[in-house]
Amino acid sequence: MSNKGKGSKAERELLHIFWSRKWAALRSAGSGSMKYPGPDLIASNKVRTLAIECKSTKKDKKYLDKHDILQLKEFCDIFGAEPWFAVRFSRMNWLFLSIEDIEKTENGYVIDAKVAERKGLLIDELIK
Repeated sequence: MSNKGKGSKAERELLHIFWSRKWAALRSAGSGSMKYPGPDLIASNKVRTLAIECKSTKKDKKYLDKHDILQLKEFCDIFGAEPWFAVRFSRMNWLFLSIEDIEKTENGYVIDAKVAERKGLLIDELIK
């Protein structure tokens, strides 16, 4: 399976998880490949609206470029949603991190599995 296919599968998995918890969720196919900013998922329960970038990896770190962060911030500023990164490392549950919890590097950003475990929220903690 291609990286794009794996990413789409991960996004669909998370979409189903939100619906199973009575949150409406939409997946934005092609996010990141259009000229307008857009997250991978939008989820809402009438009270809160979340804009989520989804990342999954078999490695211990997931590197992001500045563009990922800036696009999510720009979309959320216009749309009025909370920005979140959802990350799943091998053999771990989905973890949700705010932009402030993502480490800035010289060339972009990195999400470290150990930091994500310490600072990230499980889905039930995020949506309570």
